Amino acid sequence: KTNVERENSSKRMRRRKRNMNKYVFVVIAIVLCIGAAICFTFLFNIKEIKVSGEASDYTVEEIVAASGIEMGDNLLRLKRSKAEEKICTELLYIETAEVKKKFPFSLEITVKRCVPAFNVVYELGTLLVSEQGKVLENNGYITEGLPVFYGYNPLTTTAGQKIDAEDEQKKRIYNEFTEIILNNPEHKIVSVDMTDKHEIVVTYSNEIVFRMGNWNEIAYKLSLADTVMEKVGEEKGYISMIGKNQCSFRTTDDTGFESVITPEPVNPTEATDENGENDADTDEDTEDVQTTTTYID
Repeated sequence: KTNVERENSSKRMRRRKRNMNKYVFVVIAIVLCIGAAICFTFLFNIKEIKVSGEASDYTVEEIVAASGIEMGDNLLRLKRSKAEEKICTELLYIETAEVKKKFPFSLEITVKRCVPAFNVVYELGTLLVSEQGKVLENNGYITEGLPVFYGYNPLTTTAGQKIDAEDEQKKRIYNEFTEIILNNPEHKIVSVDMTDKHEIVVTYSNEIVFRMGNWNEIAYKLSLADTVMEKVGEEKGYISMIGKNQCSFRTTDDTGFESVITPEPVNPTEATDENGENDADTDEDTEDVQTTTTYID
């Protein structure tokens, strides 16, 4: 009898312990739910919004309104990426927007103004495009002082949207050229014609026309053209690629004095064939090339 009573007592203790654990768990869950509800409703509500950056075209009120954020909104429930996207979409001349939460009740919005950088000509007009590829205007004219791209064939011509191309390769060509131009403020490029992406033509402000061929090693070819222009001084004319590492210079489009210039060997990170595709056997003959200049009558 004593053993039976002890066994029953032990079972009751274990049952009480289990019930106590369940009770504690339920209490903690309720407390957490109440705490979360308070945080998402009464605490961390926005009482102050600061706007900074390059925003001369818009007032603070216009930027805040475009974000969709209002005083009293909860910081924990706020989706920053959505607010940033809305600002850039609704305010045409805002390039980027960054929204930062400053707990417990402040919000900071930093904006950057769009800078018109390029003209993209297509069959129905000309797009004015920002440094980061945002379409600013769809004009019937070319904005002076900005490089012009021909043959891009944009998918969208709507202001406020990101420029895109029907041809993925032309998109890559455009992106590489714009990056090179933006990284070199002293560049002399006036226009880039990629109508035929296998025969790209670059025109410079010193009236030099460079027929660079396909999109393979664009940065290298442009540096080669710079070397040729340094050698010919202020002379005007036409530069053409010869093979993979030489350029010819002519004073006229078809005849005239010509110099063939071979630069330092190029060591591309990825060898490509004549169409710009990967080819492990390309450029093997460039390893022993020396810098020379040959004049041909």
